Amino acid sequence: MKTNREAISTTAAPSAVGPYSQAVAVGDMLYTAGQIPLDPAGGELLSTDATEQIAQVLRNLDAVLRAGQSSPAQVVKVTCFLVDLADFPAVNRAFAEFFTQPYPARSCVQVAALPKGARVEVEAIALRTA
Repeated sequence: MKTNREAISTTAAPSAVGPYSQAVAVGDMLYTAGQIPLDPAGGELLSTDATEQIAQVLRNLDAVLRAGQSSPAQVVKVTCFLVDLADFPAVNRAFAEFFTQPYPARSCVQVAALPKGARVEVEAIALRTA
């Protein structure tokens, strides 16, 4: 079975820090790479505060989703990686504002470390609107 894959890229989100795409579209589905709280313009971590980092991650995710002809309302699955599970309540607050009901399915795990010293990383699977 042949599958057409389309790399998605936007300057409104940080560029990839390795050999991967910001997202890949396959048919009506969009698979994003993990987004960390980097400033899209400079590629630097702007804050060490968990709440501010989560907000930046979701802004970056939103930009990638929109570049891939999707939106937060079209997200069906989210995976969240936290360096400290004590940040979980801040994630819940941010997700409640960013996503709409029915909320996407979600997994959240604690990890030893994330790229560039980030406290949070989020990846998503979404439907495409076009």
